[in-house]
Amino acid sequence: MRKSYQSCIVEELSVTQPLSYILAIVIGYVLGSVPFGLLIVKLSTGKDIRQVASGRTGGTNAMRAAGFWAGMLTAVLDILKGACAVWIANALTDNHLIHILAPVAAILGHNYSIFLPNYDESGKFIGLRGGAGGAPAAGGAMGLWAPSILIVFPMALIVIFTFGYASITTIFIAVFATIIFTIRALNGMPWLDALYGVIATLLLVWALRPNIKSLIEGNERVVSMSLHGKIKARREAAKSAGEPKA
Repeated sequence: MRKSYQSCIVEELSVTQPLSYILAIVIGYVLGSVPFGLLIVKLSTGKDIRQVASGRTGGTNAMRAAGFWAGMLTAVLDILKGACAVWIANALTDNHLIHILAPVAAILGHNYSIFLPNYDESGKFIGLRGGAGGAPAAGGAMGLWAPSILIVFPMALIVIFTFGYASITTIFIAVFATIIFTIRALNGMPWLDALYGVIATLLLVWALRPNIKSLIEGNERVVSMSLHGKIKARREAAKSAGEPKA
């Protein structure tokens, strides 16, 4: 007997849906892997951002390597990577779990870019390089609920330009997203969005393990443009001025 039209449709959907899920996640990862910081710094200064300070490709290190506007442009484009991952996933499937996994994949791509293989001195492959994931994490939140960026981004700027620690700011981006989505979930919105915030926080903490260690030891870099950075610079200048010359 011939299969009915309805059964053919059901079979087609059963095949195409998993493919759509996989495609959404793969696209999210590839989008996240685009190293905008590397490209912007290279084009504007000729420097390799991987040879500057932390060696990461995110907005903060781009700011260190090429100035404020290079850092801001990098941050905006990295935010869009996370947001676009959600928007594309929305276009491919109605499965909300995939909508949160796509930006998670973008964060992973940003932190471990397929375009940035890392080799040791002997030429042996030792992993993938990238950023710390804060900007695409904010972008993922924006993709899930657009107004979230109006809260997360200003709060992140306040933290970075007050305390001056890029690592703490990066982690707090995901924490802010988690708080926002938890409040929304308590008011009837999907709890999966809050889960996105939790997963993003864990990924950012994992990526920033060396920075957290440096912070505990008191050796973490301070952004010079921040209030903390300026106060620290003045203290160091005053200390140097007060020291007797040899």
